[in-house]
Amino acid sequence: MYGRKACQLVKELATGEKEQLTPFNSDQLDQVIAECSQHYSELQALIRNMQEKGLDVQTTKNEDHFGALVHHLSLVRNKRCLMSYLYKRAEILRNLIWKVGTMLPQEIQEKLSHFEEEYFKKHSASLKSYMSRIDLDLAVDMVPPKDPYIQVRVLDDIGEGIVLSDDKTANFTCHSMHFLKRTDAEQFISRGLMEELTG
Repeated sequence: MYGRKACQLVKELATGEKEQLTPFNSDQLDQVIAECSQHYSELQALIRNMQEKGLDVQTTKNEDHFGALVHHLSLVRNKRCLMSYLYKRAEILRNLIWKVGTMLPQEIQEKLSHFEEEYFKKHSASLKSYMSRIDLDLAVDMVPPKDPYIQVRVLDDIGEGIVLSDDKTANFTCHSMHFLKRTDAEQFISRGLMEELTG
């Protein structure tokens, strides 16, 4: 049946967890594109057949006309399903920047296609460029904190010589505790490399 594979792509997004990416389904996407090519070839053949018979393509209502209509509508439906699939994934990627920052965790990177990785990098670069031009970090909390400094514990070895916003360097070894500016710690907390200590 026409359009079934494209519909499955959209259902895959709809049945998944909200704002969570499933692995990019390149096989299904390629099958839908191949089906679109087949519809286009069939559509062109039916129109050519009508023209060879000397019939007006716009006004003639015969089996070739209705066959061409079926292929055209199937082609449009597949295109809309493909666009929905790709747009929704791009929307989830744009929202991830605000949650995890500009560095994607490995488990999310594994679910992306090459083109999605490039899209994320370019979108992140544009956002960084904009924030540097206005000299404001838009990724920090929208609600002003009571204290600009927080106490954190390092959950994973981040490394030595990490430069902070006040041009000081820090060594973030696993299980070490630090008293940092919220803006410095926020990028590591969002990636799961640090946790904020409360109380």
